[in-house]
Amino acid sequence: MGHLSSMFNGLAKSLAIKKGRNSERCSGREAAEAMAKEAKKNEFLLCSSGTVSVDGSNNFASVFSKRGKKGINQDCCIVWEEFGCQEDTIFCGIFDGHGPWGHFVAKRVRESMPPCLLCNWQETLSQTSLDLDPDSGDADVEAEKMQNCFNIWKHSYLKTCAAIDRELEQNRKIDSFFSGTTALSIVRQGELIVIANVGDSRAVLATTSDDGSLVPIQLTVDFKPNLPRKSIPNQLIISGEF
Repeated sequence: MGHLSSMFNGLAKSLAIKKGRNSERCSGREAAEAMAKEAKKNEFLLCSSGTVSVDGSNNFASVFSKRGKKGINQDCCIVWEEFGCQEDTIFCGIFDGHGPWGHFVAKRVRESMPPCLLCNWQETLSQTSLDLDPDSGDADVEAEKMQNCFNIWKHSYLKTCAAIDRELEQNRKIDSFFSGTTALSIVRQGELIVIANVGDSRAVLATTSDDGSLVPIQLTVDFKPNLPRKSIPNQLIISGEF
């Protein structure tokens, strides 16, 4: 994470000097957007049906979207391998628009969320102390390290969602008053998986039973108007070998 921090800060400062801006936050967002463009250029980023398989990586991602019978396909998706230039990290997102402007909202959120999240994650990481010995091998230390990493992502997600809400509200080209989108995203960083979900898009983990057959495990709760409040989870963290 230290390598990304120095590289990210260097790119942000370079952009600030080039454009004559004093806002580090603005430069950080532009740095993240520049990373997204570079990832797409190098085929690490996928926004339509297809596959992503980076040389030397154990990850393989596939995306497929099929238009329904209701008219415009308002589904948007994204897979970003080596998210933020981190070899052990991948970002996945699904956004299902609704309402007359739903396809525009979904597309906008797909474009804005990953770089905004990356920028907020870097900012939160730079303000957080992780004074833990990574080579200690102690189970309690490992658990604390995992929890700290999760808290950083959680805080970053909360800031990102609030920022995107403001962007949509202020965007004069998109009427988001009667339109919106679901937003299901997953960040896998090493053995840590963080899931953020709004709406009724669903994340399902495929695992194997004792007899070798595939078994689906639903990881998210569908957010609907009739959902009891006590059924809504505050957070979801999964760690282990996959």
